[in-house]
Amino acid sequence: MTIADASQGGLPWREVPGYLVAQIAGAISGVLAAHAMFGERLFMLSTHQRSGGSQMFSEFVATFGLVSVIWGCARTRAAVVPFAVAAYIVAAYWFTASTSFANPAVSLARAFTDTFAGIRPADVPGFVTAQCVGGAVATPLFRWLVPALPARAGEVVVPHPQARV
Repeated sequence: MTIADASQGGLPWREVPGYLVAQIAGAISGVLAAHAMFGERLFMLSTHQRSGGSQMFSEFVATFGLVSVIWGCARTRAAVVPFAVAAYIVAAYWFTASTSFANPAVSLARAFTDTFAGIRPADVPGFVTAQCVGGAVATPLFRWLVPALPARAGEVVVPHPQARV
């Protein structure tokens, strides 16, 4: 979503690398924290195979749907985007064959767990490709459906001053 938002003018391109590094670091830190909480080895690689056309199509659908939910909510009620994303991910976990990673940082991080949530490192590039294609298809579709989207893109990722506590 970071790249999709930047492509619509919401996030300045110069900030994208920092967001990507933070997302990957956060995702991997989450895996390490989960391992520590459940008494697993901190560092491991997944052996859980997630490959094939059905898995890639499932990730395309998961990511297309997630980006669609974000852009659709941003159009009229940007404040509900975080709640809509959470609800969509919970639902997509159950309705997609891939369990809806729907995010390249999540896919990469899940390569570092050999639990049921993991993905073999060799399968990560296929997931990331499917996710990028899903986002790349959803973004111009919503640009067409919602012509004012670039004007609202900044409300999706960039913090709102009125939301600060």
